Amino acid sequence: MVLFLLIIIGVAIILYRNYKGENVSKYITSQVEVLYNKFAPYSFKMVREKAKELGQEFTVKQYTIQVVLLGGFAGVVTYLYFYNLIVSLIYVVIAIASVPYLAYLRCKRIYSEFVFEQIQVYTTNVIMEFATTQSFVKSLEGVRDSGVLEDPVLSDVNVMIDMAYENGSIDEAIEYMNQKYPYYIVKNMHQLFLQITKEGARDTGESLENMQLDIDTLVESVYRDRMDRAQFHKKFLRYGVILYLLVMLVQYMLGRENYLALIDKNYVRWVLHGIIIFNAYFLIKGEKYYNENVGVE
Repeated sequence: MVLFLLIIIGVAIILYRNYKGENVSKYITSQVEVLYNKFAPYSFKMVREKAKELGQEFTVKQYTIQVVLLGGFAGVVTYLYFYNLIVSLIYVVIAIASVPYLAYLRCKRIYSEFVFEQIQVYTTNVIMEFATTQSFVKSLEGVRDSGVLEDPVLSDVNVMIDMAYENGSIDEAIEYMNQKYPYYIVKNMHQLFLQITKEGARDTGESLENMQLDIDTLVESVYRDRMDRAQFHKKFLRYGVILYLLVMLVQYMLGRENYLALIDKNYVRWVLHGIIIFNAYFLIKGEKYYNENVGVE
């Protein structure tokens, strides 16, 4: 505790020397504001609104269950590390504060998977329609009217159709869709249609068939990647929890009394804090990797 206070005093002295007078308070205020702006979007209220925008729910019941599970785990683990209720309470508060952010990552993954499935439907059906109509805009209209698409992709297809008729070309419409959905299969298919529309193609049927094969291959690789990520996620969480619980093994080997004597030393406590913080950091990085956009370049 004394070491912690000395560190705070040292930081205050450095800040005073670098930001004299009122600048110190301004600097501290600005840093607090930066932290607030960074983490405020991941409050329960904000994440609940974001989940609604993604067509999902983040209910009070879900939030409460996750708070109890994550907060309880953090409390038990950190108490077994330090046998200090105050320290455990601090870690519990931090763990609870991270719940909405982790829930938002999960919502983004589910939404990303849904959008990718819609993009797969969009590309496959546009190719099928084009084989019949030989017109990109007519193909878009055919896919729109078929009822196979859902929002948000359906709404953006309508925007594309309107842009194509307003501008008299498909260039702006394609650019709009490429920007909105930066998937390889979207860009590649659109590039093919631009080439066919502007330059023509000796064998349109063969080009479309090759394009469909490329889409099928990419979709298969994306689904394989999704399964690999799911397996990685399970292993990652398992190893992270095991690392946290290793303290039980250490206590068993040393004996509880010897362990309590050991954690009276400042450097041991800092090492334990480091283990908790760095393990939490890598667990969150693993969650971000697992929940990254599916199929996006």
